[in-house]
Amino acid sequence: MFESIRRFLRLEASSGLVLMGATLIALFVANSPWQDAYHQLLTLKLTVSIEQYAISKPILLWINDGLMAIFFLHVGLELKREAIEGELNTPKKVILPMLGAIGGMAVPALIYILFNWHDPVAIQGWAIPTATDIAFALGILILLGDRVPRALKIFLLSLAIFDDLGAIIIIAIFYTEQLSMSALMISSACIFCLWVMNRLEVVSKAGYLLVGVLMWMALLKSGVHATLAGVVLAMFIPTRGLDWDRQACRPLQELQNDLHGPVGFFIVPLFAFANAGLSFTQVSVVDVLDNISLGIILGLVLGKQIGVMGMVWLGLRLKLGVMPSGVSWRQIYGMAVLCGVGFTMSLFIGVLAFEQAEAVNMLQNRLGILVGSLISALWAVVWLRFYCNPIR
Repeated sequence: MFESIRRFLRLEASSGLVLMGATLIALFVANSPWQDAYHQLLTLKLTVSIEQYAISKPILLWINDGLMAIFFLHVGLELKREAIEGELNTPKKVILPMLGAIGGMAVPALIYILFNWHDPVAIQGWAIPTATDIAFALGILILLGDRVPRALKIFLLSLAIFDDLGAIIIIAIFYTEQLSMSALMISSACIFCLWVMNRLEVVSKAGYLLVGVLMWMALLKSGVHATLAGVVLAMFIPTRGLDWDRQACRPLQELQNDLHGPVGFFIVPLFAFANAGLSFTQVSVVDVLDNISLGIILGLVLGKQIGVMGMVWLGLRLKLGVMPSGVSWRQIYGMAVLCGVGFTMSLFIGVLAFEQAEAVNMLQNRLGILVGSLISALWAVVWLRFYCNPIR
C-alpha cells in the first residue's frame, strides 16, 4: 500500500513540475512577438460532424470542454478508489481532511463575496479561490526533497481529493446554463445503461468509455457542463471483476493507471498553456487592486490557510479525528498555506464564471489566480523549509 502511494506521489509531483513549465511557456508566449499567433491558434474553430450531428468549437473550448472531461474522469476514479480501498476508507481517516477542505473552500468564498457582493457580474466568480491544485502542490513539495514527512503529503492528498469533490458539486449546481430536456433525457439513458453494465458486472473499459462519450456529447448540448460526464462515468467503473478468460481484473485501477500519464503530462499542462497566457502589457496597478483580483488573491493566500487551520483545529478539539503521525502544527500550517495554490481548477471555474463577461473580467481573474497561487507557493516553500527537518 505504502509503495503504491509513494509511486503515485512521485508521478503526481513530476506532473506538477511539467504543469509549472507549461504555465511559464504560456506566459512567455503571451508576452512575446508570437502572442497574436497564440491567440489565433486558440480561437481556431474545429468541427467534428457525424451525418447531421455536428460539434463546432474553438480549440480552446475543445480543451476546456473535451479534454478536461478526461481530467474529471481521472479525478472521479481517484475519488472512488480512495473511498473504497484507499486513504478515505474509514471515518477516522476521512473526518480531518474533509473538515480542512470544507474550511478551505468556505472562507475563501466568503472573502471573495465580501469584495464583490455589490457587482452582479463579479460575484459569479465566488468559487474561484475555493480550489486547490494537487498536482501543483505536490510538485512544489518535491522541491523540498525528503524534508517533508510522507504523512503530510498523504494528508494534503486526502484534503485535495475532498476539495476536488467540492469543486465538482459547485460546478454541477452553480455553473449550468439553460437546460435542454431532450439532451438531458439522452444523458439519463446513458447513465441507466452504465448502471445496467455495472450491475451485470461488465468489465470492458472500452464499453464504458463508449457510453461515456455518448453521455458527454449529450451533456454538451444539455446546459450541464459536459466535463461532469467524466465524474459520472467514473462512479460506474467496477473496482473488481472477471474478464472473458475468467481471470481477476481491476478495471478502475487499470483505467486510472492508463490515464495518469496522459492527464498529468499532457491534458493538464495543455489546459494551463491554453488558459494561463496573460499578457502583462495589459496589466496595470488598477487591475491588481480590482475587487475581482483582490478577492481571489486574498481568498487563496489568507482564506485557504485560515479555513484549513481553523477547521482542522476544531476537528481535533472536538476529537473527531487525529493528527497525522509525525506531523507538527507548524507543518500543518505550511500545508494549509500550500492549499492556496489553486491554479488548474481555479482557472477552470474562472472560465465558467466569466465566459460571457468582458475580457477585463477574465484578465483580472487570471491575474488574481496567478498572483495568489505564486504567493501561496513561495510562502509555503519558505515556511516548510524552515520547519521540516530532513528525514534520515
